[in-house]
Amino acid sequence: MIQFEVQLGTRGYPIYIGAGLLGEPRYLKEHIRGSRVFVLSNERVAPLYLEAVCRQLEPERVLHLVLPDGEATKSLQTLERVYSCLLEHRCGRDTTLLALGGGVIGDITGFAAATYLRGVDFIQIPTTLLAQVDSSVGGKTGVNHALGKNMIGAFHQPRCVIADLECLHTLEDRELRAGVAEIIKYGLIRDAEFFAWLEDNVEHLLARDAEALTYAVHRSCKNKAEVVAEDELETSGTRALLNLGHTFGHAIETALGYGQWLHGEAVACGMLMAARMSIRLGWLNEEAGERIRALLARAQLPSAPPEALQAESLQEHMARDKKARAGQLHLVLLRDIGQAVLTAEFSASTLKDTLQEFCGA
Repeated sequence: MIQFEVQLGTRGYPIYIGAGLLGEPRYLKEHIRGSRVFVLSNERVAPLYLEAVCRQLEPERVLHLVLPDGEATKSLQTLERVYSCLLEHRCGRDTTLLALGGGVIGDITGFAAATYLRGVDFIQIPTTLLAQVDSSVGGKTGVNHALGKNMIGAFHQPRCVIADLECLHTLEDRELRAGVAEIIKYGLIRDAEFFAWLEDNVEHLLARDAEALTYAVHRSCKNKAEVVAEDELETSGTRALLNLGHTFGHAIETALGYGQWLHGEAVACGMLMAARMSIRLGWLNEEAGERIRALLARAQLPSAPPEALQAESLQEHMARDKKARAGQLHLVLLRDIGQAVLTAEFSASTLKDTLQEFCGA
C-alpha cells in the first residue's frame, strides 16, 4: 500500500493506493468523524462493492442511495434527489458522505457534501482508473448544465481518497482507456519523464499489469496533489494547466449530449487538438506532435470528433468555458512535452482553422 498526503495545511488529507483496500476497515474508519455514513453509488458499481464497504461499518449507522450510471446523472435533478434522501433520513452535520464509484459519483457526492447544511465531510472511494488518477483528488465537485459541463460546483476537499486497484479488474476496457487519457495528460503538462515512461509502457497499462498500474496511478496522483497544493482554488493559473484538452473535450461532450463519449475519450481528442493548435502557433514542433498522436493512438483513444459535429458548434460551446476572462477564451496549450501554458495569445482564425482540421465547417 502506498500512502502520501495532499498538502493543504490543516485541511490536508491522505491518498491510499493499493490492492484490496476495500477489505481493510482501518483506512475508512479512521476518517469518519460523525455518527452517520451516507454512501452514494451507481447501478453498475453497487452490486460489486457496496456490500463490502458497508460491511466495514456499523449497519445501523449506514444509509445508501444507488443512482443510475452515466454522465447524464450528473445533474441538478440528481442532486435534488440526494438532498431529499438526506433530509428524509434526518441526516445532520455529523454525517459523512461516501462516494463509491467513478468521476460522476465523486463529483455529485462532493458537491452534495459541500452544500448540504453548508458543508459536511465526504470520502472518495474511486472505482475507475480516471477517478483514481484525477477526479477524486483535488476537491473539485459539481454537476453539468445543458449549456456546459461542470458549470455548477464548489471546491470541497475530501477527508481521504482510497484507491483500491483491484476495482480496476472489473472495469470495462473502454473505461480503462479513458483513464489512460488522463494519465497521459500529466506527462504532457508537467512530467516529460513520465510521458517517456508511458511510451514504453502503455500496452502494459491496457493489459492491466499490476506493477504498471500501481506506478501510473501513484505518479499521476502525486502530480495532481502537487498542483493542487500550489493552487487549490485555481487562482494563480497553475491548476488550470490540469485542463489540457478539457476545453475542446467539454465542448465535444456538450455538443454530443452527455454520455455519448466518455470524458477521457473527449479529453484525449481535445489534447490532440490542443497539440495541433500549438503547432500552428509555432510553439510545439512536429516531432513532439507526432509523439503525442502516436501515444494516444496506441492507447486506442479517439483522434477526431464524430463527423456530425461542426467547427462552429464546438467554438460556440468553447466560448462558455470557465477559463474565459472578460469574454476572452483562455486555452491550455503546449510549448513542449512536459511544458503546458494557459494562454489567450491566439487569434480566432487559428482556433477556427484548428477546429476545421478535425471536423466540418
